[in-house]
Amino acid sequence: MPAMTIGQVARQAGVGVETVRFYERQGLLAEPPRRASGYRQYAPEVVARLRFIKRAQELGFALKEIGELLSLRVDPDMTCGEVKQRAEAKMAAMDAKLRDLQRMRAALAQLVAACNGSGPTSHCPILDALESQETTVYARPGLA
Repeated sequence: MPAMTIGQVARQAGVGVETVRFYERQGLLAEPPRRASGYRQYAPEVVARLRFIKRAQELGFALKEIGELLSLRVDPDMTCGEVKQRAEAKMAAMDAKLRDLQRMRAALAQLVAACNGSGPTSHCPILDALESQETTVYARPGLA
């Protein structure tokens, strides 16, 4: 397949042209060679790399982590086990975030339950709890 323009690559990968440029600036995509006219010419493999990046983002990986995953792919000394370790670490971080979100939700649910929804905001139990220095609305373990 012949070289493609940035617009063609972006369309096939389902991203915007600026996204392609951004990933180049971030080092996730190599800057492509230019034609004599100055236009960039992308190899068809760039579409697959862009799709990889988008799928990894959908799974919660940050751009830095995606760059590391891409490096693992081309490093002959790396094993699938090392990729698995990174995925497991990402899952553990997600689990911690989920626990934090559950604690925040439980604290907010208590505040909502304490408010009958009537009266002036000067006597709102939700706002009062947020202003109170004595009440910890949400305490993340180790930060209270």
